[in-house]
Amino acid sequence: MGLDGEAIAKIQNYQQQSASLLLYQSVLTSDIGEAFLALLKALAKGEKINSSLAYGKWFSALATHQQSWQQHLVTQILLADNAFSQQVQTAAIDTPADHLAPGIVAAAHHDLAIFKALYRLPAEQLSHWIGQVCESSPPPAMQLSSEPKLPVAFPHQPDWTSALVELAQYYSTHGVGIFGQFRAFRWQSGQTKGQLVGIATPDPIRLAQLIGYDHPKQQLVQNTESLLRGYTAQNVLLYGSRGAGKSSLVKALLNEYSHLGLRLIEVPKSELQNLPQIVEPLRRTPQKFIIFVDDLSFEDDDEAFKSLKVVLEGGVTARPQNVVVYATSNRRHLIREFYDERPRPKDAEEIHAWDTLQEKLSFSDRFGLTLTFTPADQPTYLTIVRELAQQAGLNIDPDNLDWRARQWATRHNGRSGRTARQFIDFLTAEQDDQS
Repeated sequence: MGLDGEAIAKIQNYQQQSASLLLYQSVLTSDIGEAFLALLKALAKGEKINSSLAYGKWFSALATHQQSWQQHLVTQILLADNAFSQQVQTAAIDTPADHLAPGIVAAAHHDLAIFKALYRLPAEQLSHWIGQVCESSPPPAMQLSSEPKLPVAFPHQPDWTSALVELAQYYSTHGVGIFGQFRAFRWQSGQTKGQLVGIATPDPIRLAQLIGYDHPKQQLVQNTESLLRGYTAQNVLLYGSRGAGKSSLVKALLNEYSHLGLRLIEVPKSELQNLPQIVEPLRRTPQKFIIFVDDLSFEDDDEAFKSLKVVLEGGVTARPQNVVVYATSNRRHLIREFYDERPRPKDAEEIHAWDTLQEKLSFSDRFGLTLTFTPADQPTYLTIVRELAQQAGLNIDPDNLDWRARQWATRHNGRSGRTARQFIDFLTAEQDDQS
């Protein structure tokens, strides 16, 4: 039987519209979008086998992402990184037409009209066309048990006249591209150049779960809030005993303030030479960024600290006001120093040896704020244990809890916030097994 002329004309029209996108081409470059375009192509040619294969790939991609076709389109529009989204993300714009070039506004209207037509193409219609081309029963259409609520309202409106304003407000609040999709990132080197890779499931630790060290916590929170308000915030060095929660405190800030535009980029020490390359593009985005360097220290001949120095103090190019460096270390002086490096009168190898030594010792001073985490004494350790036990809802006698906590610290890693959390995790599993 095959498709009639009217159906073929509709399919070809969808093809032509998809090919004429001006700003939002990225919406159809996902695996789902490419499978959709391949499906239209096969249907337009009336190819039985290719149509079945293309429909299967499209269905599988939707099922893998647990999305309907309509939800996927809107999600990709919200994540799009293009001339329109980049320009409106810097501020909430009630009337984009008054602030942007007329050509960009017209192109955005043009593309949204196309997406409106694609949005209203039901999956059942594509399934019906597959059945006609293949002269068989239509395959199942991809459906969800319940359609997730979209963060924008315009797709549900009879027309999409409010789309540009709503999109401008969304981009301004959530960001675009990778910075709108993820909250946490890591820098990953490639064969030619490095790139930021989004972290889908960042550590869920919250500030309320970090007990003790109230003063340094308060200082770090205050500095981060200054960053979010647009003030010049300080780069911070968190140093002190292991297991005190330095790294967890930095990661908890992301969960506390990501809704205000805070983003976290983890850069391993081995990639510090790439810091200027990482930081420079960030100055053009409205989000605020913490460059997180964990367990920082340098060997005597390590040149990576020079790259960090440039980011901390700025070079010829001004330091971006929306970027700070938060580094953790177990060492107050980050560059290793040896006694035989100290200049002695009988040594005549370096004329200004003291200058070299002072440069090493003063490197940590380039952080505007240094927060100290001292080892936990027994009262502090037990306070942390009790609070964590309460948060976990453990049913245990307080005296028994203290006794077992002291025993755990003696037999394991000593008194620290990390040890306390490991102990509570053990007790939680133990009580679950007994229940």
